[in-house]
Amino acid sequence: MQWIQWVAAIAGAISVYLSARENIWSWPTAIVNVGLYIFVFLQSGLYSDMGLQVVYLVLSIYGWYKWLYGGARQTTLHVSHASARERIFTGIVGISFWLAIGRYTSTLAGVAYPYFDAGLATLSLVAQWMMTRKKIENWVLWIVADVAYVPMYIFKHLYVTAGLYAVFLVLAVLGLVEWRRSYARDRAPLLAAPA
Repeated sequence: MQWIQWVAAIAGAISVYLSARENIWSWPTAIVNVGLYIFVFLQSGLYSDMGLQVVYLVLSIYGWYKWLYGGARQTTLHVSHASARERIFTGIVGISFWLAIGRYTSTLAGVAYPYFDAGLATLSLVAQWMMTRKKIENWVLWIVADVAYVPMYIFKHLYVTAGLYAVFLVLAVLGLVEWRRSYARDRAPLLAAPA
């Protein structure tokens, strides 16, 4: 299992780095990462995280398409902020999923930290959905999730994965800074244009 963690971790770190740089190759590397982590989390009894990897797989395919063709007139998608409506919607859906997944997984044999794991899985899912749509707020959610994931993985003796999530934390801060710059760059011509 250790070598699978290492390969998954390397693919994941590359993927997040490329995402922070708005590089489309972040999506294929994400597919490798999540595919391998399905097996890691299954073996560790982190069923919410395992299920999350399956959803990430689907979202990675969607994100790949969305970044290429999700902009105006099916052009490249640009960084933006989530609207108030998107924030409310993801908040309501996120809390609902957290409680439902936590309740369900708490009944499964071998599960570890069902509500904590479900909460982090749900937060990560919302963050990933926002990333597929290039919403700046995804990085803030990833920072919060990564701060919580690191000690959980240490406690479960998934040291490589804990190290990876520490790297993810640094990359999420980098991503937040880079995407804010990108957003400002894209908006500068609009703000300078005469009314």
